[in-house]
Amino acid sequence: MQMRINIPPLTRILIGLLLAISVTHQITRYIYHTVPVELLALVPQQSLFYPWVYVTATYAEQNVITLLIAGATILYGGKYLERAWGSTEFGKFVLIVTVLPNVASTIVYILWFAVTRDAARAVAYIQGSVALQGAFLVAFKQLVPEHTVTILKCFIKIRVKHFPAIFLAANTISGFVIGTDTALVLAWAGFFTSWIYLRFYKRQPDLSGTSTGGISTKGDASETFTFASFWPDVVQPPIAAVADGLYNALVAVRIVTPFSAEDVETSNEQATARGEGGLPSILNQNGRRGGKKEEAERRRALALKALDLRLHAATANKQVVPATATQAAMSEPTAGSHEQSNESSQA
Repeated sequence: MQMRINIPPLTRILIGLLLAISVTHQITRYIYHTVPVELLALVPQQSLFYPWVYVTATYAEQNVITLLIAGATILYGGKYLERAWGSTEFGKFVLIVTVLPNVASTIVYILWFAVTRDAARAVAYIQGSVALQGAFLVAFKQLVPEHTVTILKCFIKIRVKHFPAIFLAANTISGFVIGTDTALVLAWAGFFTSWIYLRFYKRQPDLSGTSTGGISTKGDASETFTFASFWPDVVQPPIAAVADGLYNALVAVRIVTPFSAEDVETSNEQATARGEGGLPSILNQNGRRGGKKEEAERRRALALKALDLRLHAATANKQVVPATATQAAMSEPTAGSHEQSNESSQA
């Protein structure tokens, strides 16, 4: 009996690319450790002369532990995202969150060197899948924000929407305390690149049945995917104020196209439809039981709240219309009485 490999094609290619580049990188560094040129990892001082490193650096891991983490990220994250979006859209996403964070990191380190004159910043090794990991977490936050992941046999339960903030906090603390500044920069670069692309540019497939063409709006204007929604409830108001101000400024200079009320409503419907699918059990073996039930209860509560708001709005509109009609009816007899009095006076 032939064994069936249940891994989508592009995910398999990425895993093979990760293994090939990481092994080649370590072998070449061990054999040719005296060679001053790095051909697979990204070095800010040299990267402009070897542009392919903006791709290969993401898959050039430094040790076995980071290689295993990267492999698990691509395997499990890639399986879900490629099946949710299709190979073409998943490929576009991976290419964007691979190249742009590396370009942004290069700019950061060049500016860092220009300000501090620290030569170590110009020759720092920027490599690894940290940006890709952050980008995948943002994508999961968009697709299934309310799904609960159980860790250590129900001892720890975390919703998917909290993972990006935890990931950024861990890399930020590690960067300042341990000195892993490259992971810090890559984590934030991957986060921003992924969120901006998914929020404003990626075409979202129609899951709610509201579109006949299969493609809905450009970007994701849903309220569950705002920038402030990534952070704890306590700090969301000030973050939302700053984010809204920056968004309005970008709209004013026509860098960003504003979302219409219809875009927001459609995106909210799409987010609800995505939530109906849930997250496969690849991340949570108990997801088909307790996790699914809790997620369904939360979706039901959110739907009831939205329905209640719409009913209140509809009731308010109905109250306004009769009041206007009553005022018009009262004004007509008054006008008629004036006409009768004028006729009697003329007679």
